[in-house]
Amino acid sequence: MAGTLNTSAPATLRPFAIGTAQRWGWLILALIFVWAASRIDITWARFVLGLDGASKFVHRMLPPIFNPRDELIKGMWESVQIAILASAAGVILSLPVGLLAARNMMPAWVTWPARLLITVCRTFHPVIVAIVFVKAVGFGALAGILALTVASVGFLGKLFAEAIEEISMKQIEAVRATGASFANVITFAVVPQVIFRFIGFIAYELDSNLRNSTMVGIVGAGGIGGTLFSAFQRFDYDFVLGIVLCIIVLIMLGELAQVGVKKVFKQ
Repeated sequence: MAGTLNTSAPATLRPFAIGTAQRWGWLILALIFVWAASRIDITWARFVLGLDGASKFVHRMLPPIFNPRDELIKGMWESVQIAILASAAGVILSLPVGLLAARNMMPAWVTWPARLLITVCRTFHPVIVAIVFVKAVGFGALAGILALTVASVGFLGKLFAEAIEEISMKQIEAVRATGASFANVITFAVVPQVIFRFIGFIAYELDSNLRNSTMVGIVGAGGIGGTLFSAFQRFDYDFVLGIVLCIIVLIMLGELAQVGVKKVFKQ
């Protein structure tokens, strides 16, 4: 025979086998978890006491009320305004920042400062940034708009830059070959490849700012968060539940609007 058949039994396959390095990694994570749990005051008695306090808190929240209605409507409408204005300002600022941060369109001495700016904007939570702007410009919606604008630049700038870096360079080279200016290259070669992704990013950021606008108000940056915090301070827990339910409805409407926008632009 030209060859000999290998009749030996195949080795047992272990598709989920864990190597030695992985075992050590899981062991280290388990030790870190045990150490972290031992450093905080978690006891069964405290857990049971917390359940008792939570039951009393929920009992005081029921049934929910929606008065004073004027205060509730004003806070909700202000949150919507903060989200829309911050998203618009964030988009206007993020478009040039994202373009400058794209490494396939700009030299390194331009992209690095732009990426540093994006990183700085993404470093802190919007609530922390809102505290800074409350100290800088005072209480009110302006502080919330500025805080969410910074957050939008950090989020949208990064996504815009990554989307531009993933485009096909063939179309850019073809437009450049016609002698087109840099602005025409952006208009006719870059924008058509990223426009639908940009629309999705903007719709998501508007929805995200709608959620964050309910939080920045807790530190005095306007919106329904301020109304919620005031209700907590007055121990009006039934009104607190009413505000929370309104916030849930507002976020759901934002989700539906996001889906609707995507469907319209995909047609």
